[in-house]
Amino acid sequence: MIDNHSFEMLVTAQTDTMYRVSMSMLKNEHDAQDAVHDAILLAYQNRNQLRQEQYFGTWLVRILINVCHKVLKARKRYSDIGETLPDIASRDNPYLSVEIGDLIDSLPEKIRLTIILYYVEDYSVKEIKDILRIPEGTVKSRLNKGRNLLKTYLEDDDTLFQSY
Repeated sequence: MIDNHSFEMLVTAQTDTMYRVSMSMLKNEHDAQDAVHDAILLAYQNRNQLRQEQYFGTWLVRILINVCHKVLKARKRYSDIGETLPDIASRDNPYLSVEIGDLIDSLPEKIRLTIILYYVEDYSVKEIKDILRIPEGTVKSRLNKGRNLLKTYLEDDDTLFQSY
């Protein structure tokens, strides 16, 4: 089992990644911060279930993704349809430009999450497979589809400027 000091150090190393992943899914700073805190608490409570410390990062991100899915499910049930969510690209984030951020943000959730984990967070295909609990081929397929969608969007100037 991970001791308190090790847990704290491991979480600290993953905080930025967790925030970017939660923002990419929830697109709301308050909800993203709450999801990160909830995931850390869940991870702490269940730290004895982690078998190998080397997989702490992927384990923690998997917990975070589950928390974000619960938030999204609750939001769907209780949200007002007319309410608009803040645009992730308008905040300080790791995307190369606002346009690319907008394009990534417009991708379907599963593809967007895979693209962010791979290109922004530098997870390998195998690590993403473990985090998302999907076959390696599915990870590669989502990455390919995401790249193709982004390429199509970038080649079509009209599509790029319609979102503004």
